[in-house]
Amino acid sequence: MILTPYNCGLSGDNTLSITTAIGDIGRWEGQEVRVRGWLYNKREKGRLQFLIVRDGTGYLQAVAFQPDVPGAVFEECQKATQESSLDVTGTVRKDARAPGGFEMSLKSVTIHQLAHGYPISPKEHGPDFLLDHRHLWLRSSKQHALLRIRSEVSQAIRDFFHERGFVLIDSPILTPAACEGTSTLFETDYFGDKAYLSQSGQLYLEPACMAFGKVYCFGPTFRAEKSKTRRHLTEFWMVEPEVAYAGLPEILDLAEDFVVALVGRALERCRDDLKTLERDVTRLERVRKPFPRMTYDDAAALLTRPEVVERAKAQDAPPFRPGDDLGGFDETVLTEPLDRPVMVTHYPAAIKAFYMQPDPARPDRALCVDVLAPEGYGEIIGGSQRIHDHDLLLARLEEHHLPVKAFQWYLDIRKYGSVPHGGFGMGIERFVAWIAGIHHLRETIPYPRTLNRLYP
Repeated sequence: MILTPYNCGLSGDNTLSITTAIGDIGRWEGQEVRVRGWLYNKREKGRLQFLIVRDGTGYLQAVAFQPDVPGAVFEECQKATQESSLDVTGTVRKDARAPGGFEMSLKSVTIHQLAHGYPISPKEHGPDFLLDHRHLWLRSSKQHALLRIRSEVSQAIRDFFHERGFVLIDSPILTPAACEGTSTLFETDYFGDKAYLSQSGQLYLEPACMAFGKVYCFGPTFRAEKSKTRRHLTEFWMVEPEVAYAGLPEILDLAEDFVVALVGRALERCRDDLKTLERDVTRLERVRKPFPRMTYDDAAALLTRPEVVERAKAQDAPPFRPGDDLGGFDETVLTEPLDRPVMVTHYPAAIKAFYMQPDPARPDRALCVDVLAPEGYGEIIGGSQRIHDHDLLLARLEEHHLPVKAFQWYLDIRKYGSVPHGGFGMGIERFVAWIAGIHHLRETIPYPRTLNRLYP
């Protein structure tokens, strides 16, 4: 369908007006400008029409007053419906009560398309309805704020590593073998052979760090984990740095600096969006170095205290036993008294990935870390020093019943100038959920993919 815009009440050629984004509206105080966008909301009060227009950069209140505008313009304001696409032209004036601190004295309206029966009305809607209409739900103020925060965090990630001399390496999405176990792989046909959607770009970063020293990848990853919790998605975006000549201490420092930098960037540039989400930013302002650190054994001692065990029973949480991985309840207990993330190190090697370097002083423990966010958001970073010895890595592959042939290239880097190295991965959705104070990960990605959702 071809849409033909029509003008109402414009004197002369409307191209003579300055066209501006709402985010820049303050630059044009006292001048006549045109804004192009969509009608977010409106209200009427006698001879006054208040149009709330959005354009992706902000919200602008355009006020039409009779008899200052022709009757036809006033009628167009009355006709405009929620999410109709339109232009509004008028004079910018300062008003502290208006969204953004400025409003427009409306002179003319150009409606491009009248929207009829927009399904997401101001009333309450259930999560399934909203997710079925995710393509439209993105327009709501809170979803808009969330994805702007996500965008800023994504850019901050790239800036952080670029400024520190890391080289971006794009790891493949189709891989011939598992990275962290075969039970959570999405399998696909690859011209008659089996291939899998990547669980992580890490294995491909390790050869790259031997070429460039410091590298990172940032892209989509896939986990066929049959989990319905608020902390899981089947498709998500992960950033993964990898550093040559780095042991666990260097990885801990890098992860700490990384988190502090991203939180600071969000506080600096996303204040309005955080306010829209009603996020208590004082909690984020406390996220400074140093982070508390504890070993897995320290965590296990805390989680097996009688009062914690009784609390887990009362909340019907799976009981923690030393040697188990940490669950959501366990992570919450460990972070409750803290105002910043905690770094838990030296997990049992038996419950961690095959590539993690054992602690020389205690080989049953891995040189690894999980960074747990406060306020019940759980793990936001997982990392480790990697095995750099060829024979040890080969033995670990065999222990995990992984096909050695498929990992021969991965073993090769332990044959030609191998050095200690390490890195970590951070899922951006979990990080954004924490920053924004959002309960469920599905709202932190434009189009969530979960166990029961592949639409839209």
